[in-house]
Amino acid sequence: MPIQSLDAYDMSAERGFLCRYDAGAVVLDEDWLLASEVAMTLPQVMPSGQVRTFLEEELPGGDIVDDLPRLNDQQARMAMVHYSFMVQAYVWGEPDAPTSLPEVLARPMVALADRLGQQPLLPYTGYVLDNWSMIDPDGPIDLSNTYMIQNFLSGLDEAWFVLVHVAIEARAGAALDAFGRIVAHVEAGNAAGVQAELEAMAEVWKDINGIFDRMPEACDPYIYFERVRPYIHGWKDNPALPNGLIYEGVEKYNGQPQAFRGQTGSQSSIVPSMDALLGVGHAADPLKAYLDELHIYRPPGHRRFIEDVRASSNLRAFVSEQGNPDLTQAYNAIVQAVADFRSRHLEYAASYINKQNRGATGNDVEVGTGGTPFMKYLKKHRDETRERLLAV
Repeated sequence: MPIQSLDAYDMSAERGFLCRYDAGAVVLDEDWLLASEVAMTLPQVMPSGQVRTFLEEELPGGDIVDDLPRLNDQQARMAMVHYSFMVQAYVWGEPDAPTSLPEVLARPMVALADRLGQQPLLPYTGYVLDNWSMIDPDGPIDLSNTYMIQNFLSGLDEAWFVLVHVAIEARAGAALDAFGRIVAHVEAGNAAGVQAELEAMAEVWKDINGIFDRMPEACDPYIYFERVRPYIHGWKDNPALPNGLIYEGVEKYNGQPQAFRGQTGSQSSIVPSMDALLGVGHAADPLKAYLDELHIYRPPGHRRFIEDVRASSNLRAFVSEQGNPDLTQAYNAIVQAVADFRSRHLEYAASYINKQNRGATGNDVEVGTGGTPFMKYLKKHRDETRERLLAV
């Protein structure tokens, strides 16, 4: 299957996988507006230790779902951001995790997730892709001109953590835009065209890794671990909720606990897309199964993009068959850039999580927000990327 234009996957060259509309300008009304206002007060309420009572008393009833068909796509996505933050705050905003989610949160959360093809908790989409706007609408999408819309506690470290990801996603758009041209050049046997695209992509990846390097500037490891990370965990493979979470009033679950993985940068579609283009595979083991499982946590359009790239790209075989040192070096430069990105992710996981002194049930220093032994997982996939370098 040929790769379609980016807009067919809800993507763009300017924004990559980020939402293509101004999320800060989305207007909700009636009960949806009330719910959004409740969500936006989380930074004021969370320190009280009474966030569950607050949400139960202030939110509209679960029958708000009857009004969901009236919302357009942008409104539904903004409502998803607000509700997913409130769900996470309800579960993790007090010392002991609850065994169930009240109907005022459960029914809207599930209905919104079903409408958008997502899972009913905070996904990377709601945390990053749909949760930002621009200070100057005519300015660049970078760390100098973006802000986070919905927060848990608020503060520089929380915002910087998210906005570094926003800036990376935006810059990656230029690389993603080249995928279709690269596949077409491969099919046409145009080695010079492939090489030119890969060399241009290397400059984009230099910028992406440069943005990632800026994470420590304004996101401190201690603050991240204690005041950012606790609220983005899920309830699958989490010892604080070993049986999952009951979504009250949701008929399709029949009162049975549900287990979903927490928000993680591994839900970003950038690196899986690069793996698909470059022909980077991962050995079959429990960590590979986890990587595959994360695919359903991505928006439907982004999943289709990765699948179409995987089905269409013969880039690695083409470069290998050409035996052209310059083309091989251009290919290897991209493989190495992705490996470097994974190395930096591994370093941050060590300093921001693994080396922190105080773990707690539900915020373990050995378990990622997605519920995996992340150090082993990140190292394995970094090493498997490096192994795909071609001999020159």
